[in-house]
Amino acid sequence: MRNKIILSSLCLSLGVLAVGCNNQNNKTETTEAHDDHAGHDHSTHNHADADSSTQQTNPTPAAAQTAKAAALSIPEFTFYKVKSGIAYSKADIPAGKNTVFVLFDPGCSHCQNEAKGLAKNYDKIKDINVLYVSMNDPALMAQFFTTFGKELDGKENVQMLWDRNQEFVQRFHIPNMFPANYVYGPDGQLKTYWEGEKDINEVIAEFHK
Repeated sequence: MRNKIILSSLCLSLGVLAVGCNNQNNKTETTEAHDDHAGHDHSTHNHADADSSTQQTNPTPAAAQTAKAAALSIPEFTFYKVKSGIAYSKADIPAGKNTVFVLFDPGCSHCQNEAKGLAKNYDKIKDINVLYVSMNDPALMAQFFTTFGKELDGKENVQMLWDRNQEFVQRFHIPNMFPANYVYGPDGQLKTYWEGEKDINEVIAEFHK
């Protein structure tokens, strides 16, 4: 396997993403673009899927460095549409709208709750680009909307994207909790982000910020 050292370094950093549904403090935090993000050590927390067969082999990352603070503008990236496998990049984001990246784990109950809430209020977010992103098994991702957000499935402004090369944590941010929401304006600049579950009305309000 190439770049074993780089992969090992990134895997250690990715340990924080294992917290998926770690809302132990039941605390949600909205952070402005200029605020510092406080990290926490979750290296001992295991959020592995109940079915080990769903685990994927992490591909070799493009870089060893990881994003420790939320990107202030949308970085270049290449994700892949789960249903078609077609590449999706920054250039494919429809212009003139707020764009929200939702980093999630299909097995996280808080992610599921947010999707349910957004689905029930789709009319309120139909003019916003909503990009669901995960490094998880694409098979699990493919079932996420049909199970937890049918009203979101197939909508032009909502994309389900597989982060095959772990680019989000390298270029956007490493969150401490899922779901992690990042709201960028039409100019591509970060407006706000938060981690963990919020009241769905607050979420929708932040999407329109």
